[in-house]
Amino acid sequence: MTQTADSSAAPDGKQMLSERVYVLLRDAIMRGAYAPGTPLKPQELAKEHQVSLAVVREALVRVVGEGLADRLPNRGFAVPDFSDLRWQEIAEARRTVEPLVLRMAIERGDVDWEARVRAAHHRLARTPAFAPEEGEYFSAAWAEAHRVFHRTLLEGCGNTVLLGTFDRLWTASELARRWSAHRTPERDFLAEHRALEEATVARDADTAADLLIRHLTLTAAGLTSCTHEGTPEGP
Repeated sequence: MTQTADSSAAPDGKQMLSERVYVLLRDAIMRGAYAPGTPLKPQELAKEHQVSLAVVREALVRVVGEGLADRLPNRGFAVPDFSDLRWQEIAEARRTVEPLVLRMAIERGDVDWEARVRAAHHRLARTPAFAPEEGEYFSAAWAEAHRVFHRTLLEGCGNTVLLGTFDRLWTASELARRWSAHRTPERDFLAEHRALEEATVARDADTAADLLIRHLTLTAAGLTSCTHEGTPEGP
């Protein structure tokens, strides 16, 4: 009887294998290796990564927890589809919460916070958005710089509960954000982020909040005209 790579692994070994498969699967989804709506078949993944079904299922559960895959009743796992209502609901939640938190940050933030906003924007503006070796979506470095910039904008609020809400919504919307950017290559992200930074540091709460709402709305709108063919439209 042929054994899989982890059939006799100790608990720590199995955990390491599961972590490896999770990272590889997450990265593959993020870089567009799996088209929207694509089934994620445990048997095929186990064969591909030479691990057991138990290891693959554990990794898939983690990916589902991050909103990067769905667990469908009697149908297994799959990458979410463009048309999934969750993307618009998450966008609505972000448009409701984040502008209010940004207003609080502008009211409460000190000079050190302003400096962090400037630094985060500088890093974002200087980080290449795409890397050929990482596929057709945002590079990992740019995606992280993007997250740090948006979070830094809000950190001046001083409320850890609200920042925790931002963290959860950000993680839940990461896949939709990458899809949307790929579908709207004409967007000037540099200009949007620069205007947002300038209004925030100028303590213009009304303008900053309006710019953030528009920024989030454009991201959500990038998915509303999608096709159902299973692949993003090219630039």
